[in-house]
Amino acid sequence: MAPPRVYGLVDCNNFYVSCERVFDPRLEGVPVGVLSNNDGCFVARSAELKALGVKMGQPLFEVRELVRQHRVRVLSSNYSLYGDLSARVTDCLRGFTPRLEVYSIDESFLDLSGFEGRDLLAYAAEIRATVRRWTGIPTCVGIGPTKTLAKVSNHAAKKALLDDSGVCDLGRESEREHVLRVVPVEDVWGIGRRSAEKLGMLGVKTAADLRDMEPRRARQVLTVVGERIVYELRGLSCLPLDQAPAPRKTTAVTRSFGTPVTEWEPMREAVASYATRAGEKLRAERLAAEALQVFMHTSPFRPGPTYSNAATVELRPATDDTFALIAAATAGAKRIWRDGFAMSKAGVILTGLVPVTKVQPDLLAAADRARGARLMAAMDAINSRMGRDTLVPAATIGRAWRMRQDSRSPSYTTELDDVPVVRA
Repeated sequence: MAPPRVYGLVDCNNFYVSCERVFDPRLEGVPVGVLSNNDGCFVARSAELKALGVKMGQPLFEVRELVRQHRVRVLSSNYSLYGDLSARVTDCLRGFTPRLEVYSIDESFLDLSGFEGRDLLAYAAEIRATVRRWTGIPTCVGIGPTKTLAKVSNHAAKKALLDDSGVCDLGRESEREHVLRVVPVEDVWGIGRRSAEKLGMLGVKTAADLRDMEPRRARQVLTVVGERIVYELRGLSCLPLDQAPAPRKTTAVTRSFGTPVTEWEPMREAVASYATRAGEKLRAERLAAEALQVFMHTSPFRPGPTYSNAATVELRPATDDTFALIAAATAGAKRIWRDGFAMSKAGVILTGLVPVTKVQPDLLAAADRARGARLMAAMDAINSRMGRDTLVPAATIGRAWRMRQDSRSPSYTTELDDVPVVRA
């Protein structure tokens, strides 16, 4: 019989807001919100902002008076900062267990099996304190015999259902029973709004109700996913740790424009910039693309004529070269561009991704390919050391099309010019 599993879930609290507070202590204790691309909707809220009634995804224009009245600090999203701090949190967690699954930018599952001889609550508190000390990011830690129960445990830690320590262990039956009876079924991992409505009509209101549901009945109502959730809530592990995510099959860079694009030149610059970023993502994972799709469309919410189109360009041989991607993206965009429309969004999607080591080379262009690879390596090294966009293709230099980020904080950890200066 396999030994019992123990999982931990470390979840960063209000992650984007917490990242901003690490480098700007003036944001502590005041309502703070982080906006989506083009400063449209709230994608992160501090506890103080949540208390004011601002909802996740709520447009900024709907609450401008509340923002002014309560002096809410509203910030543009700074994804380079958030991504870097997320990587630092992950590096910190790897010091506590070698078996770790990065679930999202602000969540990681830890396999704590074999740690049963330790006080797991104390170990969770140590994890939490170390992450805070090394990165400045506050977290909550939930522990359970399955990944679903670890999720429920983390929810209990965040909501202080047992205590306000920020850690929770549902390995013990008494605590588990209490928490499952007070957690609404819609807060169980994997149960969406529609699933919760279906369950509600069957009298399943809490996590405990779902746990006690007949597994075959759960499968009928919620498919095999629901059956697994029932077993997981009973302490039977059905979801192993995913330490090696499946190879990426596509990668995309898409953006909404800060202002509508009505001329070809800004569109060409935008598409070239997206192709450049897509190439960086390929090389970071040592992949090459066999095809590129470029798309553009107008906004369905603005008055005026509408237009939407896409074009696919084959890449033979598969490539990760920025200049080849720019050429393909520009050619595809030119084919579908139409004058007289106000384009609101465009993007580049790379498909048919293969390991760069498996690309069948063109023998007649071997020298050019080797020279291009050296150029890409040099460009990536410079941008890594000196900051993103230090060295870029001239085709991407235009700025009129870029998304609106009126209140973006500095990239404290990824741009040399933004590193805070300490004066003695």
